[in-house]
Amino acid sequence: MPSATLEVIDKGSTSPAHPAPLLFVHGAWHAAWCWDEHFLDFFAGRGYRALAPSLRGHGASPATKPLRALSMADYVDDVAQVAASLPTPPVVIGHSMGGFVVQKFLESRDIPAAVLMASAPPRGYLGSGMRWLRRHPWHFVKLSASGRSLAYVSTPELARERFFSPHTPEALVASCAARLQEESARSGVDGLLALPRPRRGGAPLLVLGAGHDGAVTAAEVRATAKAYSTEPEFFSELGHNMMLEPGWQSVAERIHTWLGTRGL
Repeated sequence: MPSATLEVIDKGSTSPAHPAPLLFVHGAWHAAWCWDEHFLDFFAGRGYRALAPSLRGHGASPATKPLRALSMADYVDDVAQVAASLPTPPVVIGHSMGGFVVQKFLESRDIPAAVLMASAPPRGYLGSGMRWLRRHPWHFVKLSASGRSLAYVSTPELARERFFSPHTPEALVASCAARLQEESARSGVDGLLALPRPRRGGAPLLVLGAGHDGAVTAAEVRATAKAYSTEPEFFSELGHNMMLEPGWQSVAERIHTWLGTRGL
């Protein structure tokens, strides 16, 4: 089913030095706002056009069906819709679940490059689900029965455990936790069953991981990089939400430098 009009935060313009737009894809429980805190202005200020959509059912983007029924394929269609609206193919940058969506998008589309930040790996959510079960078995049972997961990530304590490093200021953690929203149960199932199929010889990928990531392990980041025939890079002091953590600038600068070496 085609998506309704999506919320898209759009800043900056392309330039001769940076001819490809940057399309940022958020992860579960988040929306376009997570990129608008720092990254969009950073890249717009350096001569890029930087866009961040809220996937359907997130932020101000309407859902085309009940939230619980939205699929990874729906989210991939959202990315494709925004990409198709641009005058040239974008560089696509995905975080967490957004990285999984980007991998699915890359199965059948050619773009100049992609970046995966603390991305769910090609082998899917099984490892993450098992860790959640071990850490919080009662939470896992309840979310599995109800299809609702927000309550189990949205307190400051749980948000820090999953998304932030131990050093992140409490006010930042609490602010992010207050903005989280419910996620689709169907997308979680797809994260177990509708796995990406990495293409050899596709778009060059930059794979980034965080040293204090409560959602994605270093081994999973390495597995993602291996699946795309590249090497991962880690930011040892950062948590999962690499675009929001103090120290986000180092991640943005690395992406900027990497794109520059490719004429993007």
